Amino acid sequence: MASEEKRAWIMVVVAVCAYGAYLAVVLGRAGTTPLAEVPYVAPLLWSIGGACLVSIVLFIAVSMASPADIGKKDQRDREIHRYGEYTGQSFLVAGAIAAMLMAMLEWDHFWIANTLYLAFVLSAVLGSTLKIIAYRRGLPSW
Repeated sequence: MASEEKRAWIMVVVAVCAYGAYLAVVLGRAGTTPLAEVPYVAPLLWSIGGACLVSIVLFIAVSMASPADIGKKDQRDREIHRYGEYTGQSFLVAGAIAAMLMAMLEWDHFWIANTLYLAFVLSAVLGSTLKIIAYRRGLPSW
């Protein structure tokens, strides 16, 4: 398995787990309180920071486990990376547009922040999933 494919797997797993943990904490705090009133900032920041830290540690561990693969990228790896990143960014753009509209309509900060976080997670999951599929089945022919 190519090191870039391993990175994609790490990104999918970490993004889904971090977002799942965030949702569990926020929804667990909700109870009978409306969601917009639940304290979400600290769990959001911990979730994002924790995901970044865990990703870095896992990337380093995977690199140390297979040092022969470090820095080896060929044209196929670069094309797969570009394909996954560009496609995944569509969710980021959609989320940014949705958040901008929410801000213009003066929605609560809770919904704007959660829309942006979901867009980042979906972007990471979609981009990494497409990279994994491209490594397994090849790039789609246009």
